[in-house]
Amino acid sequence: MDRERLRTLLEAVREGRVAPEAALEALAMAPYVEVADSRIDLHRALRQGLPEVVYGAAKTPRQIADAVRVLVAHGQPALVTRVAPDAAAQVLAELPSGEYLGDARLLWFGPPSPVPTGRGTVLVVCAGTADLPVAREACEVARRFGNKVELLADVGVAGLHRLLDALQLLRSAKVLIVVAGMEGALPSVVAGLVAAPVIAVPTSVGYGASFGGVAALLGMLNSCAPNVGVVNIDNGFGAAALATLINRT
Repeated sequence: MDRERLRTLLEAVREGRVAPEAALEALAMAPYVEVADSRIDLHRALRQGLPEVVYGAAKTPRQIADAVRVLVAHGQPALVTRVAPDAAAQVLAELPSGEYLGDARLLWFGPPSPVPTGRGTVLVVCAGTADLPVAREACEVARRFGNKVELLADVGVAGLHRLLDALQLLRSAKVLIVVAGMEGALPSVVAGLVAAPVIAVPTSVGYGASFGGVAALLGMLNSCAPNVGVVNIDNGFGAAALATLINRT
């Protein structure tokens, strides 16, 4: 249940196309649905503007399928993050209407090309090829949340000219997601070139002293650029959700 669906339901009641009792039943069933191991939140989009997304990494294919089935049955798209290929194959064998985006590790049950509702473009900037899995997650989640998305890849600070060649693209974005590992310097550089919010995503890419992304995280948190905000290590999903809310304003 999101605001548009609720408005449509209320208008249908007003116009006499839906009985008040039927509308009450729909609302009574809407807050959440219990399955074997989960309580699926069907009102999250109404409260927060974004629907519930299933985190797949720690779930069995059966648990994922149960959650997806509830969301789809209630007319909502279903997005599952961090899904391994073998788990995705098992879920799709049972629910073949979905799509697996292997490079982003996402399962999607919904329209193939969601209509963009954001005001501008979300630009995902990726430091190196090793950071691409996190960048792809950010891209595909943002796209399915209704954003126009572009990806600018392999423009890390080791070859700064590659980034500067894309200055016009950088400055045209409404919000930027900048994904980097190693020392995590790229978001500060990008933020110094644009007037838009920059969401920094540290990745766990790097040698020993990167401490699995902690060095990049601390570097981004200590940015001197005032338009940088930071999400957790490898959290492309969180960056995409935040970018979506910013892009609606």
